[in-house]
Amino acid sequence: MFTVIFGRPACPYCVRAKQIAEKLAEQRDDFEFRYIDMYEEGISKADLEKTVGKPVHTVPQIFIDEQHIGGCTEFEAYARENLDLYAS
Repeated sequence: MFTVIFGRPACPYCVRAKQIAEKLAEQRDDFEFRYIDMYEEGISKADLEKTVGKPVHTVPQIFIDEQHIGGCTEFEAYARENLDLYAS
């Protein structure tokens, strides 16, 4: 399972999403992720909207196996329900 997190520096929700992904990577052999700093990579909100397929109002925007999950709140809920986050 490969997760991509699009985020921005100093965004507390982006930091939280990255922390969740790091914990999952520690807990699971089948979980990998890449954090993409939108500023560093030169990705605009409009670019991200094209990828997501709808207007984007917040970051992070998270994809699991190329499926758009949503933001940090949706990612954490998905991880708890499907990936046993906090089970260990």
